[in-house]
This record gives sequence, structure tokens and C-alpha cells, in this order.
Amino acid sequence: MIKISLKERRKFGQHFTSPEIFESYILPEIKEHLNNYIWVDLFAGSGNLILPILKTIQKKHRIDFFKEHIYLFDVQEQCIEETINHAVSLGIPRDIAEKNIILNDSLKSYPKILSKSNLKFPIFHITNPPYLYLGYIVKSKETQKYISLFQGDNKGYQDLYQLALMNDLRNNVKDMIYIIPSNFLFGNSVSNKIRDDLLKYYRIKKMYIIEKKIFKHTGTNVMITFFDRKEEMKNEILEFKGVKIGVEKEIEKVRTYKLSPKYHFKAGFEFEDFIEKMKAKTPLKLSYYLKITEINSSLGSTNANLIDSNDFNGSNYKKISFSVNQKLFEKIKNNPLWIRTVDTGSWNGRAGLYSIKETFDVDGIIVTKNTYRTNPIQIFFQTPITVDEQFLLKDYFNLILEYLREITDSEFMTTYKYSGANYTRKYFGLSQAKKLIETFPIRDLKEVHLEKFKKIIISKDSKSLISFLKNNKK
Repeated sequence: MIKISLKERRKFGQHFTSPEIFESYILPEIKEHLNNYIWVDLFAGSGNLILPILKTIQKKHRIDFFKEHIYLFDVQEQCIEETINHAVSLGIPRDIAEKNIILNDSLKSYPKILSKSNLKFPIFHITNPPYLYLGYIVKSKETQKYISLFQGDNKGYQDLYQLALMNDLRNNVKDMIYIIPSNFLFGNSVSNKIRDDLLKYYRIKKMYIIEKKIFKHTGTNVMITFFDRKEEMKNEILEFKGVKIGVEKEIEKVRTYKLSPKYHFKAGFEFEDFIEKMKAKTPLKLSYYLKITEINSSLGSTNANLIDSNDFNGSNYKKISFSVNQKLFEKIKNNPLWIRTVDTGSWNGRAGLYSIKETFDVDGIIVTKNTYRTNPIQIFFQTPITVDEQFLLKDYFNLILEYLREITDSEFMTTYKYSGANYTRKYFGLSQAKKLIETFPIRDLKEVHLEKFKKIIISKDSKSLISFLKNNKK
């Protein structure tokens, strides 16, 4: 077993895969085709994504199979030694193992031995590449050596795993199975470019989305993705089956995914589609946060009871009072909503809009230090809107949000943390919240339509609400 310190893991972005992952999710998909490919892992670690193939090969044929069908590479000498020992334990003589298990920095240089002229069969690349986000790379002395990799043709990519994918594309690899962070499918700016560039050339045949922790030293959310190269470059909608694996393997959800190039092939595009098509003609303008600087510049004689979003004692936020002028007090009181961006894990604590008074029994929410997107955040409207209309907005917002979560399995949101909750906890971005609020058509409706709109929201009939919005746009 390879023993690597946390510092070394961060340095190389390595998280080693257990043999069980290969045997449970990968081997069943490839076992009928073992003699048709060269099985390659350019980031082999200890070889757990390729060498278990040998267990399915009769012992008398293993050495010949290994010679013709297996090549493994890694940048670390200790990983190469571990992989060679792994192969030896499966019956491969050491001198033969050393020829096909090779020290190589595959992010910098694609192995020359894998050129088509040297091989009898096409390459099938199965790998768990290094994950290191560019934002982390530039901040750490140990990882700054990777910065040069993100220049030239690789400019704009955001993670080492994305460079690995592009290397395969540029070297015309047809079949690939990658274990990669889930942000490949669900991320926005971090993944838009890699999806745009890669998925013009590759289909996704199948995907396992792992909704549990599978690596000992990181909580990175991952998926096992099966890629197949297209016959020609084509910017088209991709459709495939995705299987979500819960805490127990028996808990599986199968969904059909459609990825559109219009939305950078991002899963959960139904949210973007909705906010684009349903944006109100007269959208509400808003801002977030009541900061201590605004309080200090607006002192007066009216008492405002607030909670400090930067001071949480484990069960409650600290309550604090300020004497402010009447103008600021009215601003606070006339904006009674706050946004919860992170699911708590309970069904009555989902991301959404809430009443400050009902939740915290205060007038408002102050930020005394830095702003944090996961803390309670008060919303302030620049567009004139009454308190009653804001509470109608709250019900509208939560009804639409839950509808979109249901039809997409919350995939337009960011997975916050896997836990023992009855659902996977998610984070809803502030920019997403702003765009959803901008679909609230309160300024566009005539009185007769407004009454119908209110009744639908009160009835919590999301399908009727969607129909109403579509008809209103017509």
C-alpha cells in the first residue's frame, strides 16, 4: 500500500482508487472486450484501474495478455514500484512488468510508446487523473510548478484533470473512462470551457455519479464517465443515462441527461432555460447584505434589532441592537426577507427565501466582518415593492425553486456536502437567486391577472404556475 503524506497528495493532486470501484462499476462494462484494446492508465497510482483485469485472464495466458494489452504510467517512482509489485503479485515476472509499467509525467508529455505504429490494438484509457484546481495551484509553493501547464493551448482550463482530458483528445484516443470531479458536469465557469471543447468530439455513453465519499483523504465529489469519440466533430445535444449511487450501493437513481451546447453542456440546464425565457419585462432590482459600515454612517435614535451573521455559537446567531436614523430603519424594516443559500439537511430548512422576523425574531441581518455566501443574507430591493408583495415573492420563489429542483434532481445547484440527510445537500448561488427573482412578474401583471397569479401561488400548484407564466409571456 502506497503511503503518501497529505502534503504530497496536495502536491500531486492524487487520490488513489480502490479495486472495488473498478470491479463494481468499470469491469462489468468492459469485460466482453478485453482482447480488443490496449488498456492504459496514464496516472496509474498503484494500478487498481487496470491490473485487476488480469484476475479475469487464465493464469497460463496472463503474461502474454499483459505484454500485448496493458501499459501503465505514473510520475512518481514509488507509484511505479508499487504498481510493478502489484503486477508481480498477479503472476507477471518483474522484468516483463518493468517494460510496460513506466515512469512518465503524462501531463507534460504523452508517452511515445503509445503511438499507433507501436501498437496492435486501439487504446482504451481508464484513469483517475490528478485533481488540482488552478486557484489552489497558484496559491501553493508546492504546486506552482503546474502553472506553466496552463499556458498556450491549455490557457483557460481550470484543473489538472481537464488537461488530462485534452491530452487524450489531441492524441486521438477513442475510448476513455475517467473518474473525475462532478464539477465537470455541474460546474459553471470552472467547467464551461472543457465541456465546450471536449464534448464537440466525444459522446458520453454512460455515467455513474457517486453521491458518497469514496476517497479517504478528500471529500471531492466524483463521477465515473464513459467517453466515446465521435466520427466527426459535431456540436449537438448529448443524451445518456446517468446512475446516481447513494450511501449504499443499493440506493440508485437512473436519470436521462440531455446536455445542450447552448448552455455549455451543463447538466440541469432547465434552470437556465427557465430564467432566460421567463425573465419579467420589468424585473426587480436588488442587492445583498447590510454591512456594519452602513450602520456606522447612519447612526440615530431608532433602535434596530439585528442578528450578526458573523457570530454563530453553534445553535444561534448573536443578537445585537443599534440606534440608527429613521431612513436606515425603514430600509431594514421594509425589506423583511433573507436568503438561505445552503440546505440544512431538513426538509423545512431547504435553500430559499425566508422571513427574517419568523426565523430570527429581529428586524434585520448585519454583516460585521467579511461577507460569506453561506451565511444568512438580507435582501434589499431598489425597485419599489411592498412588504406584502415581498412575501408573495417568497412563496413564488420557493415554489418555483422546488419545482426546478424536482425536475432536475437539484442538479443546477452545487453539491454542498454529503451527509446522513434524506437528500443531498445543495448550495444555491446568489447570482442564481437574483435571476430567479427577476422572473417574478409582479410589475407586468394587470389587476385581473394578478389575482389569478396570487391564487395559484397560495394553492402551491407549481404546474399551474408554470403554465400561467408561459401564457403571460405570450
